[in-house]
Amino acid sequence: MREKWSSRTTFILAAIGSAVGLGNAWRFPGLASKYGGGAFLFVYLLAMLLIGIPLLMMEIAVARHTKQGAPGSMRSLNKKAEPVGWIAVSNGIGISIYYAAVFAWVILMFFMSFKFKGMTGDTEAASSLWADTIKTTWTTSGFTTIAWPVLICLIVAWALCYICIRNGTTTVGKVVKYTVSLPVICLVIMAARGFTMSGAMTGIEKLFIPEWSALSDSNLWIDAIGQVFYSLSTSMAIMFAYGSYLDSKANIAVDAIIIAFSDMLISVLAGIVMFTTMAGVGMLDNMSASGIATAFIIYPQAIVKLSSNGVVNMIFAFIFYFCLITLAIDSLFSIIEGISTALSDKFNLNKKKTTLTICIIEGVISLIYVTAAGVAVLDIVDYFINSYTLLLTGILEVIVAGWFFKTSKILIQINRNTKSFKLPGWWFLPSIKYFAPVVLSGLFIWNLVNLIRGGGVYGDGYSLRANILFGWAIIALILLSGLIIKLIVKCKTAGGYQEDSRTWDEFTDD
Repeated sequence: MREKWSSRTTFILAAIGSAVGLGNAWRFPGLASKYGGGAFLFVYLLAMLLIGIPLLMMEIAVARHTKQGAPGSMRSLNKKAEPVGWIAVSNGIGISIYYAAVFAWVILMFFMSFKFKGMTGDTEAASSLWADTIKTTWTTSGFTTIAWPVLICLIVAWALCYICIRNGTTTVGKVVKYTVSLPVICLVIMAARGFTMSGAMTGIEKLFIPEWSALSDSNLWIDAIGQVFYSLSTSMAIMFAYGSYLDSKANIAVDAIIIAFSDMLISVLAGIVMFTTMAGVGMLDNMSASGIATAFIIYPQAIVKLSSNGVVNMIFAFIFYFCLITLAIDSLFSIIEGISTALSDKFNLNKKKTTLTICIIEGVISLIYVTAAGVAVLDIVDYFINSYTLLLTGILEVIVAGWFFKTSKILIQINRNTKSFKLPGWWFLPSIKYFAPVVLSGLFIWNLVNLIRGGGVYGDGYSLRANILFGWAIIALILLSGLIIKLIVKCKTAGGYQEDSRTWDEFTDD
């Protein structure tokens, strides 16, 4: 019998925990600063309503009906669409491997926060603390140099991940009660501190008062749509997995709205923290759209300028990095849950053993990120997955649901148990069938054109060889994942394995 969430609240918290991650805390504020504050918020809200929420509802509703992970859910819509689900799973594999490394860096900075006590006013020392500790070369050279503190933190990161999901929804349900509430508490504390600083209101004005002229910048629209798409954890098998554990009585229409707006509100709260703090220390113009730069280089400079008391600054550093730890952990284990669910469903595997095996294998692969070349490799892998395969997965999902399946059946599932709010067809159907595929395709083409203009090479200082090895090769493996699974199934069939090939109408709502 398939496991289920213990309660509606547990599911909502787990989904919020998955959606709310490090990008909310550091990338969202940076983009808001870059693109006219309120103008970015306006486009972000628009993109969430037109793309984010319908896609989120679609994934959850299909999985709730089929009780399957991403591959089985996509196959239920069309027998030839299962590879789309495996691409989503593969996205999760690639992302979780480097996300664990980022998580390890956050853990490292948490333990090193005591050093901020002796750095009062020394912005140079604060900005170099992280880079010096991880021994980064900022290039794809230095694979033989290992940062041992990072290695230890990486092991801790993977151990925490496995502990949180070792018993599926049971342990996840217990963990998310804390990993969702604690970062909010931390952000509220930091926001309260930010509001007490002189110049804080200048930061608030920059965050919320729109510079409408920024709307003419095409990059604003692209980055806002991208932030919504990435933030809600769609197209990486997570929401399919979480939806598959839902009770048949779940109110998907209302729950998805709660999840999406909670994600946005926490992003805005993180923006308030960042804008008030940076304004208070006179660094409002130093904000960056780069999450890594913000968390590990720029914000440490702000921490040592918070006050003349080193102990206060140290405590603030502990709170900040503890907040990032709680944001990172449930995002990481939710991705692993999506992968584990898909594999155990497909091959009738023991879920707990599958999860442990995934953590071990991915943990070994992630060792590349504890080397001096780790930051550069992560930058390349992150760019290629987020700019191409993740977007392509979203495009394929909505095309399958909108053009190769009767989309109204999904809408019926979404509204099945709701009375107070029903998602109207004029909102959901055009979004899935027209708006989402067109906009996501435009974003995909935009990224591809920019890469072609750069000669197929991403980033300054990265060689073509590095781009091929850590970019193009990763894309190829992800796109071929469906074929790889098909070959495995063919080999197992010879040994008596029977593949589940059910489609939508063959599943029943219990």
